[in-house]
Amino acid sequence: MKRKSLFTLFLILSIGILLSSCSKKSERLGTGELSAPNFRLKTADGSTLELADYKGKVIILDFWATWCPPCRREIPGFIRLYERYQNRGLVVIGVSLDQYGWRAVKPFIQSYRVTYPIVLGNQQVANLYGGIRTIPTTFIIDRNGNVVDRVVGYRPLSYFEQKVKQLL
Repeated sequence: MKRKSLFTLFLILSIGILLSSCSKKSERLGTGELSAPNFRLKTADGSTLELADYKGKVIILDFWATWCPPCRREIPGFIRLYERYQNRGLVVIGVSLDQYGWRAVKPFIQSYRVTYPIVLGNQQVANLYGGIRTIPTTFIIDRNGNVVDRVVGYRPLSYFEQKVKQLL
């Protein structure tokens, strides 16, 4: 039992470091001045998703976790947006920061019937995007691959729909 508690403490501290680390270059993300950093991460089916493959699309890149109530509130809206606008060039990508990985995320995907790609994030990707300190943190990326908005915390579907419509 003691070993399990130490391991849990280690995981909590690791997540804290992950969420609080920040690189100077990425602090400006969200200003429209920087290209969205590329990454390659695994999806639930084991394939690799590379952000660069979506150049030419409008992207909602959402850093979230299954245990986060505001994240859980936003996801149904992201599903609706993706289903409404994917044919016009919208992609929603969820980057899970769950400490238990696919063991927590796969049941969540099924339960919420998530239709857009979900990947497991890591410290490197969190650092590339300014050191994600709060979730949800969502980036809106234009067709040229530039970050045009960084949203920290919950926003309703209408907020994201307005932003997406301007970019499509």
